[in-house]
Amino acid sequence: MLGFISQHRKVIILSTKPRIVVVGAGYAGMMTTKRLTQQLQPQEADIVLVNKHNYHYQTTWLHEVAAGTIDPNRARIMISDVIDTKRVQMVYDTVTELQPQNERVLLENGELSYDYLVVSLGFETATFGIPGIAENAWKIENIESSKAIYHHIESQFIKYASGETEDDTALNILIGGSGFTGIEFLAEVVEKVPELCSKYDIHQSKVRIINVEAAPSILPGFDEELIEYAEKNLSDRGVEFRIGTKIQECTPDSFIVGDDNEEIKAGTVVWTGGVQANPVVGHSGFELTKGKVNARDDLRAPNYDNVFMIGDTSWVWDHENDKPFPVNAQSAIQEADTCAANLQALLQGKETNNFVFDNKGTVASLGKGDAIGTILDDYKLFGKKARLMKNVIDNRYLFLVGGPKLILKKGKVRFF
Repeated sequence: MLGFISQHRKVIILSTKPRIVVVGAGYAGMMTTKRLTQQLQPQEADIVLVNKHNYHYQTTWLHEVAAGTIDPNRARIMISDVIDTKRVQMVYDTVTELQPQNERVLLENGELSYDYLVVSLGFETATFGIPGIAENAWKIENIESSKAIYHHIESQFIKYASGETEDDTALNILIGGSGFTGIEFLAEVVEKVPELCSKYDIHQSKVRIINVEAAPSILPGFDEELIEYAEKNLSDRGVEFRIGTKIQECTPDSFIVGDDNEEIKAGTVVWTGGVQANPVVGHSGFELTKGKVNARDDLRAPNYDNVFMIGDTSWVWDHENDKPFPVNAQSAIQEADTCAANLQALLQGKETNNFVFDNKGTVASLGKGDAIGTILDDYKLFGKKARLMKNVIDNRYLFLVGGPKLILKKGKVRFF
């Protein structure tokens, strides 16, 4: 008999049915849970979803929250609005350890036993060993950290306008990393700065927006023509790019860069350089490669036939191209479909299927009226057409999770 045991050792969930526990309600966890409720009959299994908060958030919108261009609540979706809580047992708690050898999940306030476990605990920021990043840089990780970034940016304008500081570098916004998140955040900051300058009567020339990237170009993996478009677009709007420039150290108000240890000062220092699996995964004994678990082809964890690793917790190998499939929202949603189908297969004594990523295209926002991207076998999109496609992609996910009602409530309908 399986159950949830509280810190007072009282069993509050009891069942003799197989129990599927999903930990983490990000894109992969939410969609897996949703698919399980659609594909399994109530008598086939109990489904438990564990999440720290009672809401899910749009990770792909956090850069907008961090720049203050959307209200934080816009990016937040109440789990009870999209998951049938009559079918799914909700446990709002923090996972502290996974014990696959004992088939248990330890929580801050108790523990859960399971027959099948889906690990979708999301990410933490990867610092790549750069001194000071963990301690000093702001990071776009969740709703609260993103809100804090914008509040800090605005506080710098308030201090400057009030005369509390006369240091011009206090208004500088310094962003490390020019991958997907970094570039989308830059674009939103570019949109917001004129509004802040107007609000606090500060000339826009007082503000510098600086991006530092060690790689030879921005947006690695994108087509060269799209990269050139994005870089020119942002440069023309005031972004200073320092490409091919390695960050040696991060202080509370600067990056130390390059072989000559140049110091770039700023009142706001944000790191967007990459992510890795939630540290609980590694601390629980799963072997990590570059911060993630190498999942098997059917998404199961090495050595454990009843544990699935999906979303930001894992790499899944693309054997045809001899590299991992992309780890993004699109792949997380597709992994959820495979994961749910494979759980159903295991319950019914059938063979599991391997995950194959179907790349439907990638679009990066350059602000509310602009974007770049590729769809349909590398057909390139620029400008307003790409922006329209970006909104379609965002709204499609809302539809998958919550149907037309969620699109009407949260969807992006302003294209230009």
